[in-house]
Amino acid sequence: MSARAAATAVGLVAAAGAGAVAYGTFVERKQYTLRTATVPVLPPGSAPLRVLHLSDLHMAPWQTDKQQWVRELARLDPQLIVDTGDNLGHRDGLAGIKAAFDVFAGIPGVYVHGSNDYFGPSFKNPLRYFLGPSKHAHRVEKLDTDALTAYFDSLGWKNLNNAAVTTEVQGTIIDFFGVDDPHRHFDRLDRIPGALDALLEDDDRGPRLRIGVAHAPYQYVLNSFVTHGAEVVFAGHTHGGQVCVPGYGALVTNCDIPRKQVKGLSLWRHGFRSAFLNVSAGLGTSIYAPFRFACRPEVTLLTLTSRP
Repeated sequence: MSARAAATAVGLVAAAGAGAVAYGTFVERKQYTLRTATVPVLPPGSAPLRVLHLSDLHMAPWQTDKQQWVRELARLDPQLIVDTGDNLGHRDGLAGIKAAFDVFAGIPGVYVHGSNDYFGPSFKNPLRYFLGPSKHAHRVEKLDTDALTAYFDSLGWKNLNNAAVTTEVQGTIIDFFGVDDPHRHFDRLDRIPGALDALLEDDDRGPRLRIGVAHAPYQYVLNSFVTHGAEVVFAGHTHGGQVCVPGYGALVTNCDIPRKQVKGLSLWRHGFRSAFLNVSAGLGTSIYAPFRFACRPEVTLLTLTSRP
C-alpha cells in the first residue's frame, strides 16, 4: 500500500470515528424510545395491568426535552409505575425530576435508589468501563437523597429500599419487595424473608403476584429474588451497555449479568424456578459521558396479562 493510500485509509477511519461520536452524542442520545412487551403472570381471570418502567434518567435541570418526553408518557394511562433508580444526575436534578414526574401523582408506584441518587456524577475515563464494573470515586458530592425520597413518597409511591409492601392495583394483589443499590453494596437481602413473612401474617386474600425490584441486576440479587418467589423482576443500571456494536450487542454490562440479558425482557432461571426479568436500558447518561451508540434511551411499558 502506498503512503498516500495509507494516509487516505487512516483519514477515512478517523472521519468515521468522529462521525460516530457526533451521532452518539447529538442524535442517538436524544432518540427517546418506548419499548413494549407483554408478560403473562397475573392470576387467571385478572384484568390486564399496564406497568411503566422508568430507570436511569440521570436528570440534570437543563434537560427539558427529556422532561417533556417523560411527561407525555402520561397519555399511555399507566396503572402502575416501577422506578429502578439513578434518577438524579446533578445536584439540582430533583427539579428536573419534579418537572417530569408531577403528572404521575396519584398513580400507584414503587421505587428503589441507585448510587447516583446518593452521589453526584464525576469524571471517569470511559475506557475503564471495558475493564469491568465501574469503580467508585473517592471524592464525590453527596446528593439530597432524602428530598428525592420525600418527593416520591408525596406522589404516593412505595419505598422498596430493603423493604416489602403489599398493594392492590386494578384488582390484583401484589407483594413487592426490593433492595437498595447492590452496586454500592447497600442491599440487605437478609431482611427480605422477614419482610415478606410480615406481609402475609395478617393478609389472607386470594391469589397474588410477587414482584422484585432492584437497581443493579447482579446475579446474586436475581437468584435471591427468584428463591423468594418473585415472578417478575425489574432492574436498570446497565444502560443496555450504552455503547453497542450492531449485530453483536453490548460490549459491557457494568455488572455480572450476561450480555444477552443486558436489556429487555428475558427469563432468569435459578434452581428449579424462574422469573421474567425486565432490564431497562434507561433514559439518560452521565453528564460526563453523554453518548449512546446502537442503544437508544428507553422507557418500557409492560402489559401484565393472565397466566395461561
